[in-house]
Parts: sequence; structure tokens; C-alpha cells
Amino acid sequence: MLKEENLRLIKIALKLAPIIYRYRRVRRKLLKGKDREIDYEKVRKEASKAVKTFIELGPSFIKLGQLLSARPDILPQAYLDEFSKLQDEVPADDFSKVKPIIEEDLGKIEDIFESFNEDAIAGASLAQVYRAKLKGKDVVVKVNRPNIRETVERDIRVMKRALPLLKRFLDPSILFSLESVLDQFSETIFEEMDYLKEASNLERIRAFLRDKDVIIPKVYHEYTTKRVIIMEYIKGIKITDLESLKNLGLDPRELAVKVDKLFLKMLLTQDIFHADPHPGNISVTEDNKIILYDFGMVGSLDATTRLRLVRLYLALTEKNPSQVVNMLLELEALQPDANRFVIEKGVELAIRSMYGKKVEEMEVKALMQIANRTIYQFPFKLPKHLVLYMRMSTILEGLCLTLDPKFQFIKVLQTLLEEEGLVREAYMEEIKQSFNKFTKALSSSIEVFPMLKSFLEVSQISNVKRGSNPSTDPLLIGSIISASSLIASALIYTQSPLLSQIGLFISILSFMVGFKRRKKA
Repeated sequence: MLKEENLRLIKIALKLAPIIYRYRRVRRKLLKGKDREIDYEKVRKEASKAVKTFIELGPSFIKLGQLLSARPDILPQAYLDEFSKLQDEVPADDFSKVKPIIEEDLGKIEDIFESFNEDAIAGASLAQVYRAKLKGKDVVVKVNRPNIRETVERDIRVMKRALPLLKRFLDPSILFSLESVLDQFSETIFEEMDYLKEASNLERIRAFLRDKDVIIPKVYHEYTTKRVIIMEYIKGIKITDLESLKNLGLDPRELAVKVDKLFLKMLLTQDIFHADPHPGNISVTEDNKIILYDFGMVGSLDATTRLRLVRLYLALTEKNPSQVVNMLLELEALQPDANRFVIEKGVELAIRSMYGKKVEEMEVKALMQIANRTIYQFPFKLPKHLVLYMRMSTILEGLCLTLDPKFQFIKVLQTLLEEEGLVREAYMEEIKQSFNKFTKALSSSIEVFPMLKSFLEVSQISNVKRGSNPSTDPLLIGSIISASSLIASALIYTQSPLLSQIGLFISILSFMVGFKRRKKA
């Protein structure tokens, strides 16, 4: 076993060494702000070679490459573009190697199925798919590749052994991100190979996705194991087969909007979402219904994170850079010590581009490009729980642009937020957050109030003794102005547009009252 792992480690090291060397050279230039010295066409070709190498290294590296395609904190843009093309299509193994898996888990094939087509209709890195007939119904049979679990387990052990060796070649910040990717990869790949988990995911999504225009195949649970899953076969047209769609009178532009809304609705309203919307997992029926397949890769976001994403999207639609940065901080996509002024300016430029003349080209992919250009200068990071969200969003955007080159993500997003009542929910949360910030700021400011109270009492006694008019006493006026300023400062500190304006108004009013009183005195 150890000898086999050592040989695998040597093979991986020899294959990846040239890739790591070229990648390090580009990264160093980016870190030093020398991006103008980079030949991006050359880098793109190098990235394309890297993708081919990942394919040659087998299933584990194909899946790892797909995760890396959503990591702008690790890969330069040219690499992101090439890795996003990494298709999970691998020639199927001979059926004689797969048949024992089916029969070990379910029993003799001839005893279960009326017919079974031994020619695979699809082959992926982790599984292969067959057509069959079960209880008079057309079904698909998805089976783990032979020895795939053992292969992946071995490769993960090798990757973990190789990671410390990279310390000599890569900077510490990138190593931290690579460790995060490897942890994420180790979790998701085993879940994707477990078909009992996939069946559970499918049923959870079916439970809330009761849209009459969406079809989710039925699972035959009594014939489903960790290694085999059987589902009903539903005929459909691949969503990117534009010619066939048009021949049936279906409008690809309308489909782009429908698919985008479907996946965003899952993301923003439920605790589980389909995280792999590539064209092979989505078909369309002749009567314009969407069929979803393959629920092995799903993401999960808690209610707090989902609401923060809604608020982030709302800030983008309202062109509010300050609030975008607030939400990036709350989502932990920025380091706490980030330079707000610099990043807000960057976000402002991004928003301007999104609403510019070529807005249809400036969507999620373009936002990732901006992040990629600034990632080495500003303290951005991608939390583990947002990796699958980022991957889903990127693939979805590419799919929608294939259907409609003029597709506008922002417009669809705005409509969805309103239709699902998410705008009101976001505003309520905004008011709640602003109030919490206000009370926190006020509690800090109020420590000064006992001194103000003592000062006011002394001032009042002094006024009585002197027989002066409190309304014109400069000391009393000063105290009132100071108290008003404290409240105003607390309001401005909340960074809520509404409360900040109120705070500014109080500050101006306090100054004007004080000036007028002093003038009379």
C-alpha cells in the first residue's frame, strides 16, 4: 500500500512540478503589482495545459479542478477561465467491471430488470449511467466506478502528504487556502459518491420545489444503495442544444431567466441548493418544463448566511458600495482589518461597470475578474461555506449567457428579490442591524453622560446663584450640544444610510441652535 502511494506521489509531483513553477511565476508578479508584465495569452495556454494534466491524473484531480475553478483567491483569472471548462466526462469502463457492483448491492441483474442496456449512456469521473427497464418503467441506473472510493482515498492521502512540500515553493497565504480547498474536497467528493445521500438530497429539494414547470425524477429507494441509485428516465433536450430548442419553438432567452430564477430561489430561500447546474444536469421537455438531474453535489447555507446574501444582492441592485462592503465583512469574505475606503472604491467601480453600456457582459464572471485583479492587493478571502455557492453562481451565469448572450443577471435578480418578498425581509434585517449598532455605539458614548449630568447640575446651580437665563447660558448650551453630538455620532456610526442621515441632521441642528443662542447671549 505504502509503495503504491509513494509511486503515486512521485507521478503527481513530476506532473505538477512544471505547473506549480509557472503558476508561482505569475503569482509573484501579481503580488508585486507587476501585472502589466504578464503575457496573458501565454498564461492562458499554460492554464490549458494544467487542465489537461489534471484530467490525466484521474477522477480525484478532475473533481479537485472543478472546486479550484471557483477560487479567485487562489487562481489567476486565466486559470479560472480554463478550469471552469473542466468537464466531468470520462469514457466508461467496460460493463464487466461494473456488473459485480450492481449484483453485490441489488442481486442478479436478470432477476431485477426486464431489460438492461450494457452500453453506458454517460460516463463521469466518479460514476457511469445505464438505461434499463424496471417494473415496466424506463429507468436510469447510476453506478460507482470500479474501486473509485479506494482510488480517491489514496489520492487524498497523497495530496495531504504533498501539501507540506509546497511550503518551499508557495507563500503561506496560498497554503492556507489550499488546505481549505483540500478539506472541502475531502468532504464533498465522498458525499457525491454516496447515493443514499444523493437520494436524500433529491427528496429534500423536491419537498420545497413544487414548481409545475420543474421536474425531478422519482427515485426507486428500495433499489438504491451507497453505490447504486435507480431513477425514472425522463426524456428531455439538453438545455444548451439551442437548435433543437428553437425547432420546438422554445425561446432560449426565456429559458435563461427561468433557470436563473430557479437556482437563485433555491439558494436564497432554502437551506439546501443544487450546486452543479452544468448543462449535462439540466434538460428541457417539449412542453417547456425543466428537468433537474444529479443531486450529488449540493450546498447548504444557514438562514443567517442566506439573509446576508440577500442583503448583499440588494446592495448591488441599489448601487450602494458601502453596504456591499458591510455585507462582505458579515459574510467573512473580507478580513476585519480591510481598508474600507480602498475597497469601497473598488466596489463602486465594479457597480459602475455592471450598470454600464456593456452591462450584459459584466455579471458574476466579471465580478470574479475584478476580485481576481484585486485579490492580491486587498484582504479578500473565500470562506469554506461559500465555495459551493461561488461555484454554482459561476456555472449558472455561464449557462445563462450561453442561452442568451445579452442576459442581465442584475435585472433578473431584482425581479426575483421582489417576487419572493426578500426585499422586505432584507430591509427589516437592515433596520434590526442598524438599531443594534446604534445601541452599541450609544452604550459606548453614554459613559460620558454621568459627567455631563454633573456638569449640567453645577451649571444650573450657578445660573440660579447668578440669576442668569438658562436658555442663554453658554455652559448649558455647550452641554446640550455635546449630548446631541454624542447621539448623532452613534447614529452616524451605524453606517445605515437612513440613521446616518438622521445623525448628520442632529449634528447640524445642534450646531445651528448653539450658534444662534451664543449670538443672542
